[in-house]
Amino acid sequence: MTFETVLTNARVVTPDAVLPAGTVVIADGRIIELSDGVSAVPGAQDLAGDLLIPGLIELHTDNLERHFAPRPGVRWPALPAVRAHDVELAAAGITTVFDAVTIGDLKQGNRGRDLADMIDAVADAKARGLLRVDHRLHLRCEIAHERMQALVEPLIDHPLTAMLSIMDHTPGQRQFVNEDKYREYYMGKHGVRADEIDALIAGQKRMQMEYGPANRAFVVAEARARGYALASHDDATPAHVAEAEADGCSVAEFPTTIDAARASRDAGMAVLMGAPNFVRGGSHSGNVSARELADAGLLDVLSSDYVPASMLHAALMLGAVAGIGLAAAIRTVTDRPARAVGLDDRGRIAAGARADLVRLSVVDEHVPVVRAVWRAAERVL
Repeated sequence: MTFETVLTNARVVTPDAVLPAGTVVIADGRIIELSDGVSAVPGAQDLAGDLLIPGLIELHTDNLERHFAPRPGVRWPALPAVRAHDVELAAAGITTVFDAVTIGDLKQGNRGRDLADMIDAVADAKARGLLRVDHRLHLRCEIAHERMQALVEPLIDHPLTAMLSIMDHTPGQRQFVNEDKYREYYMGKHGVRADEIDALIAGQKRMQMEYGPANRAFVVAEARARGYALASHDDATPAHVAEAEADGCSVAEFPTTIDAARASRDAGMAVLMGAPNFVRGGSHSGNVSARELADAGLLDVLSSDYVPASMLHAALMLGAVAGIGLAAAIRTVTDRPARAVGLDDRGRIAAGARADLVRLSVVDEHVPVVRAVWRAAERVL
């Protein structure tokens, strides 16, 4: 016997419109029916006019790493760290996440030490049914690193691996055109001492020249062979974008200039920007503002990056600030990221789609209050 859940009297956000008082019926992991109007079916859940949107799809978040290393020198137990990360995502309305793990960190630190434990803990918790969110892996491949290929090889066929990105944080280009920003970032976040930073910069530039081209070719070949989604990262120039296009990238993560964003769009890539950038009104690295790209019509996907709660907040702001309306704004965190990485079964409220749903209200200046979350028709929050 199929058990149906009827959600009614909600402002339902579809890909193209907002139904002022709609009803969604879910069962067996799917959306069975979508209708305009309030249901009188006994047992229907009255959502009292709250918004009902698709579950958010997050393509790039560093949040898992933060829970493993909440402070410098502090290492949190693996399973509690994964569970805390998962609960935070669900509370932010995220139902599908590509956990971004760094492969070949510029300064290994916690990331290198915790890499295997993080991945094993996610896989174990998922296998045991301990997670609210659908977790996948996004391997952030730092091509300017001598051990990148050796670190990627044991993970490339991991059951959770689904996305790769081509990273190059060598100072003097891309994210860190301004080397002072590089110094500020690594001395502040990773505790690099002033007497170490020059050697780190010189070593990074050497490794980029020695290993970068071969490592990039390796990442592209591995993604193509397995059909994984591939993203470029921090493209700054049309030349960077042309290289990403030739590599077959479907996502342009965090282009640093408006010219790179425009070229990425022209090349058919989905332009992804950080939701914290949008909420704050600017990039912490001094690069192009997400709001500037939105105003130019060049923003396709929002990612929470390092603040899970920013994703839905930014989407609500986008609908008002950019004047594109709520339905189009919500697509940047649901339908568009799903399609950019080939997930055709989710990201929209429509009959037959996976029943990943979020009930929320909005307070103050576009601040979301998530009240309930369903993943594959099961309530998880």
